[in-house]
Amino acid sequence: MTVTLVLVIAMAVLFSCGVYLLLERSLTRMLLGFLLLGNALNLLLLIMSGAAGNPPIGTSAEGITDPLPQAFALTAIVITFAVSAFLLALIHRSWTLSRADEVEVDEADVAIRRDRSAAGHDDPETDTDPESESDDGHERHHEPHPERQEHR
Repeated sequence: MTVTLVLVIAMAVLFSCGVYLLLERSLTRMLLGFLLLGNALNLLLLIMSGAAGNPPIGTSAEGITDPLPQAFALTAIVITFAVSAFLLALIHRSWTLSRADEVEVDEADVAIRRDRSAAGHDDPETDTDPESESDDGHERHHEPHPERQEHR
């Protein structure tokens, strides 16, 4: 079997549709996108394995097929199945609790992001706050900002 342009185009379409569906807010569409990505990965492994050859059973080592891509494909199938089962459990839990399939925007996260972008902080763990250091160079421990606390 030779790799044809049709397989490459099919793999590219599966990857692009899978990424598009993963970026949606619907959990069901995210699951479908993940399944498309898993199938595209299996097709990529099939394409990259090269031409078909003889089975790796016998006395001659000439022209046998490399079994490693097949093992990778089986591993990818198992991992895709496990993550799909986990996503299905998340979708079921979300539907049971809120009767909604959409991922909602968390207003507290949006407020924190707005505060950080207004203050010019890119990474809060690496940036030092000038208020947190005392005159002797040691950090002072103070209470976190009340608006940045987690709402429960």
